[in-house]
Amino acid sequence: MARRFSAPYQTEPVSSLASWARNLAVFAVVAVLVSILIVRFGFLEPKPALVTFFGGLAIAGLSILFGLAGFAAIWQNGSRGMARILLAFLIDGAILAYPAYLALQYRKLPAIHDITTDPIDPPRFDALARLRAGDGANTAVYAGLYSAEQQRHFYPDIEPIELEIPVDRAYAIALQLVNKRKWLVIDERAPQPPRRMGRIEAVARTPIMGLREDISIRVVPDGEDSRVDIRSASRYFDSDLGSNAARVKKFIEDLNTAADADALKPVKKTPVAPPKAPAKTVKK
Repeated sequence: MARRFSAPYQTEPVSSLASWARNLAVFAVVAVLVSILIVRFGFLEPKPALVTFFGGLAIAGLSILFGLAGFAAIWQNGSRGMARILLAFLIDGAILAYPAYLALQYRKLPAIHDITTDPIDPPRFDALARLRAGDGANTAVYAGLYSAEQQRHFYPDIEPIELEIPVDRAYAIALQLVNKRKWLVIDERAPQPPRRMGRIEAVARTPIMGLREDISIRVVPDGEDSRVDIRSASRYFDSDLGSNAARVKKFIEDLNTAADADALKPVKKTPVAPPKAPAKTVKK
């Protein structure tokens, strides 16, 4: 006869708060990823899509609150669910870490979005002007005196680029750097001294959200040398969290390095043909 247990083992119930914390964390990460995909692939304008993004961050914060409440409940009644809470905290931390860093940057950096090496006469957006005419987009006109003052205070090392190479070489190197960065070139015009300056207009994308930031590069002769100016401006929002300044600084550094290397290249001499010997006259 089989033995029967009069008091079978009963497992402790799982805390509902722990389950809610995990489920909210999963929902938050889905909302954040969907909003990023919407912006990167242009399904919606950035501002409506960012509402979903910030909604996902809010849900992640709510998940943390449920997790803390669930931890207190487990501590009191001994129910299960600690693994679900820890998983929720891990997901929430991964979601909120980078936005928290951006929030710190927002408090530290000026609320400007238009950076240029020449605030007095910045490179214009010509071909890009029509792309900045959409609803909610920043104007193609330079941001103005306030932006220039803030830039001079926070980014004093952004200045015009003086290169000791001819203007055609400066333009070629600048275009090579643009293509190397995989910026989308909208328009390019090589310089034709003395009248036409060189101009490159392109679009860059921010690393995660893929927000568009427009770039205009101007290359002009300066005697036998050349001068390059660059402007980088966010298409949306009043603050770029330092992304345009970082892009301009890196471009200045790389352009100077490439120009110095180009100036050190030996000049290829065209071989001179030996003079022809005079024709011999035959005396008859």
